[in-house]
Amino acid sequence: MEVVTSVGEIFALIRGRQQITRAEISARTGLSRTAVGSRLTALLDTGLVIECQPAASTGGRPATQLSFNADAGVVLSVAVGISRTRLAVCNLAGAVLALADIDSEVALGPDDLMPDVVKGLDVLLEQFPGASVYGVGLSLPGTVDAGRGCSCGSAILRGWDGVDLRPYLGALHRLSGQPVVLDNDANAIALAERGGDDDVLVLKASSGLGAGIIAGGVLLRGADQAAGEFGHNKIAAAAGLGCRCGDTGCLEAIAGGWAIVRALQQQGRPVRHLRDVAELAHDGDPEARRMVRDSGRYVGEGIAPAVNLLNPASIVVAGDMAGVHEIFVAGLRETLYRNATAQATSALRVRPATHGDRSATVGTAAIVLDRVLSAAAIDERV
Repeated sequence: MEVVTSVGEIFALIRGRQQITRAEISARTGLSRTAVGSRLTALLDTGLVIECQPAASTGGRPATQLSFNADAGVVLSVAVGISRTRLAVCNLAGAVLALADIDSEVALGPDDLMPDVVKGLDVLLEQFPGASVYGVGLSLPGTVDAGRGCSCGSAILRGWDGVDLRPYLGALHRLSGQPVVLDNDANAIALAERGGDDDVLVLKASSGLGAGIIAGGVLLRGADQAAGEFGHNKIAAAAGLGCRCGDTGCLEAIAGGWAIVRALQQQGRPVRHLRDVAELAHDGDPEARRMVRDSGRYVGEGIAPAVNLLNPASIVVAGDMAGVHEIFVAGLRETLYRNATAQATSALRVRPATHGDRSATVGTAAIVLDRVLSAAAIDERV
């Protein structure tokens, strides 16, 4: 028997199932029919729970089913990237209802980008005039201080460091005091891409390199929220190469998307970001294909110690490199299996991101949904 007493805990039980009856809730919680009924009345009044078609009867009056109403409102998702910021409106189950992109100029700082984000979200919300906005999720590259609502010590977002981003989003016309929840982009992608695994290493391979780590079913953030920043590990092949973090010898300096773009630009190729490189590779450009595969080799070498340490069931490749998954992973497998132990790799699966280029968007929505639909949040709401 589950120990469930509050309205929010009853909601969590309903949300976790497709459909459930009052009698099943009473049996699972030990609450009386009267107690269950009073809590359900409060939930039905919010619109978050609805009554459905009766279940098939085996005799007598069929029982009314209760289910979570994912259309009771929306959340907003803002996935900030180095070359692109993606905006979305999602329902309360995290399904993407509307999308828009902004060409990012993050180097100019939040004063330049964030007003455009607010305008873009307001435009998207015009498609949903009656929808209640439950909150906003915001993901950023690099380390994030969720409590302060800002980027923290990021090597690539220097103009953003320590700047509270929540007041910018407070300008949204329909947010009305709902929470703004921040996290690292690789963590967001990990929440979207974990699948059924309790132990998974999710690689964000785009302009930069980062990882989301789920171990024992728990997302690991680290003592200083800096877990997964493997792109600035040192690697022999990058010795002496300058990195955008200001150091030398970092994995990103030879395997990051920004380094590949720079190298191709120096050869006179018309590329602006890694997505352009992916198009070249798909078109059969030998130099682009070589660089993508080499990037996979260096990343495989870089993550081999993490595979030995964490023993994940799967590695998920997300970010813009997912667009050239087969080429990138061919290189990654070469060095990963050579450098990691046979025990750690014997059953290891390497798979592409399920959500493609929407991974960060879906994960960022999941971050805010976990907050605004938590049992504590529902108790406060009712």
